[in-house]
Amino acid sequence: DKEILMKKRLTSALALTLCVLSSTVMADTATEVRQVILDDLAHANQELNQDPMRLSKDGSKEFFSSGGLLNHLDRTSGGNTFEMFEGSIKHIEVVVLVEGQAAVAHFYQEAMMKPTGLPVVPNYRTRVTQVFVKEEGGWKIRAAHWSPLMGGAGTSQTVIK
Repeated sequence: DKEILMKKRLTSALALTLCVLSSTVMADTATEVRQVILDDLAHANQELNQDPMRLSKDGSKEFFSSGGLLNHLDRTSGGNTFEMFEGSIKHIEVVVLVEGQAAVAHFYQEAMMKPTGLPVVPNYRTRVTQVFVKEEGGWKIRAAHWSPLMGGAGTSQTVIK
């Protein structure tokens, strides 16, 4: 009887441990994606460009906040560069699609920027949806949609140069 009771307790403890671990893993995906978004913004603020390695090895399909048709970006497209960029992000929400493999993030981005060779955008305010995939050991952007907020401006360019 003691042996059966010990096995039941061990099985219950193992089941509880697996539940805790699986919920921790889910929280980690959302936390990792949030951090990637913040790191990408920090890179733009500091380096005055967008890191091409933020994109999936297969590129990213994107609608820009300036309007226009669907664009395909890849790591060789050359990301946007800026003469000035001061951005911030608010209200990041991450929906985990496949744990450890795919997630969608929604957030607001605000900035004052001057894309290289283009007019200043003093009131950049946009809603962002980005689709992330886990590849090459990190979270990469596979698709995005940038949509200006009422009273805000999109970027001054419609294509990547």
